[in-house]
Amino acid sequence: MIVQGMPAPDFSLLTQEGTEVSLSQFRGKRVVLYFYPKDNTPGCTTEACQFRDMYDEMLAAGAVVIGISPDSVSSHKKFKTKYGLPFYLLADPEKQVIDAYGAIQEKRMYGKTYMGVQRSTYVIDEEGIVAAVYPAVKADGHAREVLAFLNS
Repeated sequence: MIVQGMPAPDFSLLTQEGTEVSLSQFRGKRVVLYFYPKDNTPGCTTEACQFRDMYDEMLAAGAVVIGISPDSVSSHKKFKTKYGLPFYLLADPEKQVIDAYGAIQEKRMYGKTYMGVQRSTYVIDEEGIVAAVYPAVKADGHAREVLAFLNS
């Protein structure tokens, strides 16, 4: 389980363009790392578009935004293009990074229980330390909550 004050686990994943990105390459900047279940679903689209709409303010606060889901590189590319998302979307189809950050949780839908991606966010400071943890977030309004933390 990832908690505030611990080093953020490093990782390397492919972007929507198929290039590899590592968390460590963002040292010196704050990182808003958010995990979401699936491209082009209502909640995930709401969350991504709100991060998009506040992206310039997050950059001004010294942070970059990175979204991670188990979707494929091609799915991310379509999602990014469709909604004009200015930040990286990283593909984690094996759910290794998602699992490392504790974002795999038991979920229930239509009376069935399954393991799925829990919408959650981690703010990582310039030295790679977890500065804030937002587990089980609600999509609408979450980007504003993260921006308020960045500006505090």
